[in-house]
Amino acid sequence: MIRLGYPCENLTLKASTNHTLRLAALSEAQVRAKAEENLKDLERILRWNAAHGFSLFRIGQHLIPFASHPAFPYDWEKAHGEALGRLGDLAKALGQRLSFHPGQYVNPGSPNPPVVERSLAELRYTARALSLLGAEDGVLVLHLGGVYGERQKALRRFTENLRGEGEVLRYLALEHDERLWTVEDVLEAAEALGVPVVVDTLHHALNPGRFTLEEALRLAFATWRTRPKVHLASQDPDKRPGAHAFRVSPEDWEGLLEALPAPADVMVEAKGKEKGIPSTLLAYEKEAVRSPGPWANPSSAKPT
Repeated sequence: MIRLGYPCENLTLKASTNHTLRLAALSEAQVRAKAEENLKDLERILRWNAAHGFSLFRIGQHLIPFASHPAFPYDWEKAHGEALGRLGDLAKALGQRLSFHPGQYVNPGSPNPPVVERSLAELRYTARALSLLGAEDGVLVLHLGGVYGERQKALRRFTENLRGEGEVLRYLALEHDERLWTVEDVLEAAEALGVPVVVDTLHHALNPGRFTLEEALRLAFATWRTRPKVHLASQDPDKRPGAHAFRVSPEDWEGLLEALPAPADVMVEAKGKEKGIPSTLLAYEKEAVRSPGPWANPSSAKPT
């Protein structure tokens, strides 16, 4: 069976896990207020998801705003650890798989040491949040970043700088992008670090390298010890290549179904969040109503 999710906020509830503030306003009272608002909205979203057929949720990177910044004003783990643990227990009880996806400014392969250190600090915060949530199947998705004119050196820096980050590697999964790094490139980095690979359908359509989508998914799924994760998005026809549409198109959904080698967790990256997922997709979450591939019978489905 395919399970579905969406990132960061719920438009129906007007709830977000990404409430933040300006760095200049980084006082303890203001940060605590934003963090508590995010945690409250996370609970609302988890309960709504369970009632409406969603099993995945990507938490906003600003769950605890500026938690990795050197000027952060208090011990966020001590202050919010109990609440995170309670929300993690709720997520398990409701069958919700949690993830984070730090932005492109997080770049451990940078040749600039301060950028690397800031990137590692953000990744440590993210991994720690997943640990406090008790997210045993949690995922921290990361792009490889820039190439800086020296692709192999950038790849080597990326893996060397992450190799000793045990808590980060526990959750880390690597994703390709629409311009610089293909699935084949990411598989090389993932093998070096012993972490899995997330295939993004829109990135792959724009930057496929040597692989078909079916080949990319088959190779990526073999890297997972838990249920494989996939990103599904459609191109916004009025914006630059790689810009996500408000809603996933039926054609992109059907293309993914045809290419999938096994059941998967599908993170739908639509601008419309939960509203960008047509009701026909949610049918797969609730019952097996189609037979797109060799794994169509849920009782006999076995991930690669």
